[in-house]
This record gives sequence, structure tokens and C-alpha cells, in this order.
Amino acid sequence: MADAIIQVVAGKLIDALKEHSGRVLEFRSQFVELKTQLDFMKSFLADANKLKRKEETVKTTLSMIRELTYDAEDILTDCLLRAEFRDHVFRCNHFLPREMIFQHRTSKRLKDINGRIEKMHKVLKTYLKAIGQQGVHDDVSSVVHRRWTSPAFDESSIVGLAEDTMKIIGWILPTKKQLHQVGIVGMGGLGKTTITQKIFNNHAILERFEERIWVSISQTVNEEETMKTMLKQLGEDTYGLDMGQMLPKIKQALEGKDYLIVMDDVWSVHGWWERLLAGLPKREGQSSAVIITTRKESVAIEMGVEKARIHQPRVLNEEESWALFCRIAFSSEKEAKQHYELEELGKDIVKKCCGLPLAIKTVGGLLKSKTLSTDVWRRIHNNFHDELATREGESSVMASLQLSYDELPTRLKQCLLCFSIYPEDSVISAEQLVHWWVGEGFVQGKDTRTAIELAFDYLSELISRCLVEVVKQRGFDGRVYTCKMHDLVRDLAIKIAREESFCSFDEHGKQRPSIQSRRLGFTGEEDVKSLNKKSKLRAFLMMNSSPVSPDKTIPLFRVRSLRVLDFSLNKLENIPIHKLLHWIISLQRLSYLNLRGVASLKELPKLIGELRSLQLLVLNGCNNLQKLPSSITNLQKLNVLDLGYCPMMRYLPQGLGRLSNLQELSGFTVPSEADRNGCRLGELQWLSKLKVLRVNINEESDIAEEELIVLSHLKQLKVLSINTEGCEKEEIFRKLDGLSPPPHLEELYLRYYRGVTTPMWMNPKSLRDLHYLCIENGDLQLVHPSFEGGKTITWKVEGLCLKFLARLQVEWDLVQSVMPRIRYVEVSHCYMLKSFPCNTEKLGVWRK
Repeated sequence: MADAIIQVVAGKLIDALKEHSGRVLEFRSQFVELKTQLDFMKSFLADANKLKRKEETVKTTLSMIRELTYDAEDILTDCLLRAEFRDHVFRCNHFLPREMIFQHRTSKRLKDINGRIEKMHKVLKTYLKAIGQQGVHDDVSSVVHRRWTSPAFDESSIVGLAEDTMKIIGWILPTKKQLHQVGIVGMGGLGKTTITQKIFNNHAILERFEERIWVSISQTVNEEETMKTMLKQLGEDTYGLDMGQMLPKIKQALEGKDYLIVMDDVWSVHGWWERLLAGLPKREGQSSAVIITTRKESVAIEMGVEKARIHQPRVLNEEESWALFCRIAFSSEKEAKQHYELEELGKDIVKKCCGLPLAIKTVGGLLKSKTLSTDVWRRIHNNFHDELATREGESSVMASLQLSYDELPTRLKQCLLCFSIYPEDSVISAEQLVHWWVGEGFVQGKDTRTAIELAFDYLSELISRCLVEVVKQRGFDGRVYTCKMHDLVRDLAIKIAREESFCSFDEHGKQRPSIQSRRLGFTGEEDVKSLNKKSKLRAFLMMNSSPVSPDKTIPLFRVRSLRVLDFSLNKLENIPIHKLLHWIISLQRLSYLNLRGVASLKELPKLIGELRSLQLLVLNGCNNLQKLPSSITNLQKLNVLDLGYCPMMRYLPQGLGRLSNLQELSGFTVPSEADRNGCRLGELQWLSKLKVLRVNINEESDIAEEELIVLSHLKQLKVLSINTEGCEKEEIFRKLDGLSPPPHLEELYLRYYRGVTTPMWMNPKSLRDLHYLCIENGDLQLVHPSFEGGKTITWKVEGLCLKFLARLQVEWDLVQSVMPRIRYVEVSHCYMLKSFPCNTEKLGVWRK
């Protein structure tokens, strides 16, 4: 397939050229020529997907386009940075020696790129003319496979699915509902079809349903073929029938009967299911069922399945995996015990399958065809991933997973490839992924949605497509905190990342840093000596917390091309902080910097303000960080500034209101009256794009009366956190009671609040869009009368969290009456709550 990364970067570059052509006037003609050439390349990429698997010429061309696209983006970035520097620092004379040198070098680079593209253009014209349009279509037809399934199955080769089968049978056997709709959702090779086959042939199902229909859908939906299949299984003749006649005939054949319809391996809906479902009989006295298997949760939901009726099969456990392997590789576990010399090797091989039934069957079948020799089995064991990757046929593991990747929209493909740099079995921070994607430009804001919001949506989509697994998520709305990737999906990501030069890997799937490497997940084992000033590295992420020897990372300091730099998993205890910061301020293209938890960081250098491409700056958990330089206010592109859990930070510098693109601000400490250089609360009113604000108020903080309305100016604010830990001043809490909240707030967090009752503004009229309320620690005893709203005004809150509020007295009946939409409650150490449906002393959770 055409490189996902090329399509994204080329598209982004074309958009940037349209938007910023006026800012690079001295190179306008060359950039216009570049845009024209890139437009042609983009049209070629549209056809490359159809050709790449067969034509070596296309592979080579894609590699060349990739390099050119990255080089062009670098030049445009440098030109825009230069233009911004001129605009904001001084009105530069274009004929100064330094400017003339920059213009000469840039012009030379642009001419070189346009020349290379022009040569490639000629080669491609000749090539495309030679293969002809027919060749393209022939190639397309050769790679489109239709996966076919049937209800027939071999019971003897099934292990460990009884629980899944009985659960779904329990859903569809009751006769109270006219039409049960059930979804079985999971990654390729997990056993969705096998579970459905077991259900379809179950004795209770045979007795319950008069008609049973099995339709294999696959990736390409043919509505006419689907209806013909249904009619044939109903014993009806389809000869001479057109589309308009078939559906009424299906309805007639099913009228008055209880029926079960299986739609196996559905990839998309696009109207066909709506038409078909509308034509199925659904009468009183009838009780039928539809089972849908799919790799995409969104497909099941779109087809009308309720979330509570979606079943996600688990992977097999160790015992089940070994039993299934024995049935395939041997005739039984008994026979396996006769070959004790192979048992240990076999169990190690099975572990590598990570419980995926298709992988176990594939490797079992492979070993069954070999001689029972320890040498042969050891070879398969040592080359496990290669053996699976080279197995051919649409039922092979990699082919099955490849289908899921191929079907992804381009915007998700490069996001998935990012998982390839994480070590095996890594639990990955969702926030780190999201920040990386935004920092490297894989995700950009659109309309009212920020890039961060869209990036979380992208992650959710990868999860719903069963390519990424959730490890930890928020109970209220399922917001993902951490995730992981199945080892075999990771193998696929590594394979594609290697092919598309997304990252550099050796033949064993380990990262191999080189001058050509674009991205690196550094574990401390890699040899980074090859990285130098000519390195093309764009993203560098530390992968573990182990102390790193300085001689391992110092060569990195020669790299100048980085967009993404994330040290969040390592405290950098052995790295001299002054050297690190000196290097960081030289990274002019840097867009995302994460120094979370670096204990030796006390202050940032003034020159941090020169990093004008910086969009995300994360300094969360830097316990000794005392202040930020005033130059931080020069970072006009900054979207995220995270200073949470920085206890030594007394205030942020004045002028913060100039950061007009800021969308998330965490760790804003309200300064004392004595801190004249501190940013006042009132200055935040100019941050009109702010969506997330986390404020700290301490014993020394000072809030003027006129500043109490500042939050009401933040029309886009969705998340507000107020933390008053360590503050005992009654005056502060009196003022907090008079705050004017943002009108469209969706999430509110109140921590260490010392008031006896909830603030007056915490009511359903003032917070009419609030969905989640969290109150933790503090002296609250009662809710203010305004909290209850009135007869016509109730809360829209769906999630409620109350923790460490030992004196709070609230009855569950009151909560239910004022919050009729409540569906998730989390409570801990709240001893005086009454009649709550969960434990209130230790951690208790209630879900509707």
C-alpha cells in the first residue's frame, strides 16, 4: 500500500503552502512549483496502493517521494520560523549578510528538490504509460480477496469457547423481545466466527429457531449476493429475481417464524443493512435474533447493537492455548506427552502466540507438517515471527491482521505504526501517544475540535477496531489512560514500519538507529553513535526508567532535526541538566517537549523562548522546578502547557495571556500579592481558546474581587480543576464561593475545598452542561440549597466521584432526584453518606 506517512505529510505540506505562501515571498515561485509537483505526486499515491505489491519500480519511487516530502517540509518549516523571527524580533533588512546566506542556501535546497521531483515526474510518466491503465486495474483485481465462511465446523479443534458461547445463547434464547441483536467484536484470528459456528449449531438454538441463515459478508458488500444467499438457505429459487423482488420474498419466507440470521465478518454498513433490516419481519408473537461478527465495534453499533450486547472474546489462557496446540500439532495432549523432548519447546512456541487461536492453529499446522525433531522445532521457535509472516494464504495470521491495517483510513495508519517503537508487552500512556501524534503533525485540529481531542478519538477508533487493547480507562466515559498492543499486531506494525522506513529495525524486529532513522524508542540498549548532525531523526522517546549511562545518550546531542522529544519515562539522573537544556534550545523544529519528572530541573533557560515551533510543553512532576522565564510568552504556537505537580513553582510569568493559542493549561498557581512578576488570575481571560484549566490556590495566593468573573470569559472551557491544598484562609474560600463559572463546563474537579457547604455556583443552572463532577478531600459537610436546582432544573451529570469527604452528609435519594441521568458513581472514605448503592468507606463503584 502507498505509504501512509507520505500521504499525510504531503497533504499537510500542500495545505501549509496554501496557507503560508504570503510569508515566504522571496521563495514564492519555487514553492508554487513545489506545490504543483506535490499535487501530481499525491495523485500518483492514489494509484500506488494498487501497484506496490507487484511493481518494484513503485516501491523505489515511494521511497524517493518519502525523502523528498520530508526534505520539503523541513525547508518550509525553516522558512516559516525565519519569517516569524523577523516579524517578532526585529524588522530585518533582507540584505543583511546572515539573511542573504539563509536565502541563498534555501533557494539552492528548493531548486535541488524541484529538480529531483521533475526527474522523478518524467520517470513516472514513462512508467505509467508503459504499464497502461489496464495494468492498474488488473493489479487491483489481483489483490482483492473475499473471505468466505460457513456454519460448518470441526468441534474437535475447538478449545475454551464454552463460556462465550453460553453467554450469547443466554442473550438470544428468551422470547420476550421481537428481535435480539448481538455483536461479537474482536481482532482478526480471535475466534469470532468459531464462536458463532458453535452457537449456530447448538442444540438449544436448533430447537428455538425455525429458520437459520448464515451470510459471509467480508470486506466487499454485495447486496444482491447477500439476499440471494439468504433466499437459497430458505429453499427459495432466485432465478430471474431482481433486487426489488428479493427482499419481499425473504420477508414472506420468514413471516410468522422465529429466525436466526448470522452476518459474519462485516466491515462496513453504508445503508445496505438498514434496507435489509427494514425488510425483515418483526411482529408480536415472533422472537428472532441477528448475530453480527466484526472487527470494528462502530460497525456493530451502527447496525443497531446495544453496547451491553456486544461481546468481546478474550484470548485463550495458557492451559487452553496448549490444549489447542496439541490437538493441531499432535492428535492429543496424550500424544504430546510421548514426545517429552518437544514439550518444553512447544510450550515456549505457544507462549509467543499470546493466546490468539489463529496463531496457535497456524503454527500447530506448520509443525504437524514437519518431522518430530527438536532441531526443526527449535528452528521454528527461534524464527517464530518470520515463520508466521511467510505463511501464505488469506487464512494466515499476518494476512488476517494485514486486512485490518489495509482497511484503516490513512489518518490512522501512521498512528498505528507509532506502536512499533515500544518494547514488547509495553503498557503505553495514552497521553504520550496523543502528544506524539500532535507534535509530529499526524493529527491536526479541525473546526471546533482541537488536535488533542481528535487524537484521543483516533486512539479510541484503533481500540474499537481491535488493533489496540485498553489497559486502564476512566470509569465514567471510558477515556483511555493506558493501552497495549497484542504482540502479533505489533509484529505487523514493525513489518510495515520497516517497509515504509517509518522506523529502522533489524531482522529480529529490534530498533537499529542509523542516520536514516526517523523515529526511535530508546531503551538504553541501542547504539546511537551513528546519529549526527545529518541525522533525519524526527521523534525520540525514552522507553524506560532505568538510569542511562551518559556515554549512551551524548551522541544524540548532535541531532538537530527533532520534532518530538519525550523523556517522560526517565528521570535523567545521570545526564548533566545544563548540557541537556543547551542542546534542547538548539532544536528549532521541536514541536513537543516532555521533561516530566526530571528532578534536577530547577528552571528553564531564557532561550526556550526561541523554540517558536513548540506546541506542547510538559513539565509535570518536576519537583524542584521553581520558575519559568518570561520568554515563555514568546511561544505563540503553544497549545499545551502542563506544570502539574510542581510544588516549588510559586507563579507563572506575566504575559501568559499573550499565548492566544493555548488550549490546555495545568498547574497555574495563583500568585501572592508580593509576587509582582507573577501572572494574575485576571490575565487568563485573554486565553480565549482554553479548553482545560487546572488551577492551584495556596495559603499565599491573592485573588482580587474583580478577578472572580474571569472564568466566565472562557467560553470554550470544558474542564476546570480547582485545587486548594494547603490553603486555610477563610477569605480565599469566601471569594471562591463568588466565582462565576464558565458557561459550557463539562467536567469539574474540586480538591481540598475547606468550605462547609458546596459553593453557591455549583448548581445545575450555572453548570447546565456539566457531565462529570469530582470532589476530593476537604471539609464539606452539606450541599448548598442551590445544588438541588428546582422542579424544572436538574443536573445533566452522568458521573459523580466523592473521595475522602469524611463529614459530607448526602442521601442517595437526593442524588438520584437532582441527577436523573447519573449512571456512574465512585466513592471512597465518605463515612456519612446515606443509602448509597456501593461501599462508601473503601473504594466503591456503582454503574447503572
